[in-house]
Amino acid sequence: MTFPAMPPAVLRFFRASQDGDADTWAAAFAEDGVFHDPIGTPPITGRPAIHAFIASVIPNFHPFLGLTPTQAHTVGNHVAVTWYGAAVTSDGKPVNWSGINIYDLDDTTGLIREAKAYFNPAIFQAQLTR
Repeated sequence: MTFPAMPPAVLRFFRASQDGDADTWAAAFAEDGVFHDPIGTPPITGRPAIHAFIASVIPNFHPFLGLTPTQAHTVGNHVAVTWYGAAVTSDGKPVNWSGINIYDLDDTTGLIREAKAYFNPAIFQAQLTR
């Protein structure tokens, strides 16, 4: 699949999600990066905490198919990306969700300083419990 044009760190974020690679996914963030997943929940602060969060989610799915970006809009160091996600639970239930992420990139490194994920977690959770 061809992804929309995005800055390297944001592209790495999405490719690593599809590869189920927590190391590379977390490495897209600045060392002191912040991840709101989703917005409205307590932020995950710092690359080690972001890595721990990602690494705790991926094993719950077989497979975790990741996030696929559909459109990206970049203005300076700010990027908005629409996406859809897909996974299959360990007991075979498909899970599909979609949203928009807003990224603020570090001026010096180009890494993700802050990511805000906008999606409805109730839709995601309802698919897990059906």
